Amino acid sequence: MTPEILILGLAWYLVFVVSLTFHEAAHAFIAHRLGDSTAYNSGQVSLDPTPHIRREPIGMVVLPIISFLANGWMIGWASTPYDPNWARRYPKREILMAVAGPAANLILVIIAALLIRLGMLFDIFYPPETITFSHVVDVIREGRALAGIGVIVSILFTLNLVLFVFNLLPIPPLDGSALVPLFLSEQNANLYKQLITRPAFSIIGLIIAWQLFGFLFAPIHTLALNLLFPGWHYS
Repeated sequence: MTPEILILGLAWYLVFVVSLTFHEAAHAFIAHRLGDSTAYNSGQVSLDPTPHIRREPIGMVVLPIISFLANGWMIGWASTPYDPNWARRYPKREILMAVAGPAANLILVIIAALLIRLGMLFDIFYPPETITFSHVVDVIREGRALAGIGVIVSILFTLNLVLFVFNLLPIPPLDGSALVPLFLSEQNANLYKQLITRPAFSIIGLIIAWQLFGFLFAPIHTLALNLLFPGWHYS
């Protein structure tokens, strides 16, 4: 492994851990505010990644490293415990808890976009001709520090856009699946919630979501880039 790839991997992992920690802490914080302190009592209402890594070491350490070595970018997972009895009693609160995670990722997308626009305002960044997940901006001024910042904000923008879109897919076990009962009768909603708790449905759901994601993400990614760089046209 070359030093450049190692540094890129470290940048990816730093942003990955921050992004997933913020996502799960948002779930935990909203649940706590709405009456379920399960995650709070586990120490997960925190931007310290330690309790999140301790809960899901495979999803937050092993798989990200393997996926980066295989594909050049990172994927993984984390989770937040909650009280299913609380969720059954307060279905609207459960929905707010579920969407809090993707909302946190959207906030990070916006922060990254603002940093990129600010960098362009001060003649630090400019739109590249070719964009990848790790390369959303080019750097006008020379210097490793600025180049490194460019890579980090690029990953922050792309990874959190991926997490936002993917987790909002209305397919169990993703966060968006909590929205499905809004469109069902009470009886069917209860049946749906019973079905999605089975591990087989989670596995099948993830397979289906991953197959659909590429088709859904490409136009959203293109739209986001064109909003980020008005006047430039990406396809």
